[in-house]
Amino acid sequence: MIGLVQRVSRASVGTHGRQLGDIGRGTLALIGVRREDDRAAADRLLERLLAYRIFPDAAGKMNLSLRQTGGGLLLVPQFTLAADTHKGTRAGFSTAAAPAQARELFDYLLARARAAHSPVAAGEFGADMQVELVNDGPVTFWLEG
Repeated sequence: MIGLVQRVSRASVGTHGRQLGDIGRGTLALIGVRREDDRAAADRLLERLLAYRIFPDAAGKMNLSLRQTGGGLLLVPQFTLAADTHKGTRAGFSTAAAPAQARELFDYLLARARAAHSPVAAGEFGADMQVELVNDGPVTFWLEG
């Protein structure tokens, strides 16, 4: 699983004028699911999302995790992250998980996140969504589970 992680001052996601979720200070994670991913990959990614040190401590160094700061976590499914972009001028999606597998793993990740942390918000799998964010830093990382 792939997580494109951004430290945010605030973020929200909606679809067709309806707000699906929002957070204040925290982490926005765009989630891509690949064919070879499984629940163990989702568990590893979640642990990294909660424990990765991207927030500043009192000295201004990135030494604090989302878990330590108690910030929000916004998970947004984004199948394009699993695209094959190695050649040509158009992405291929043969490396992305089939929709049923991706939905099951995203739902699993979301349920595990809600059990382990609060607050957690999410986008809607398969929806055409609009994501708004204020990237704090900017700080952006590519994490794999």
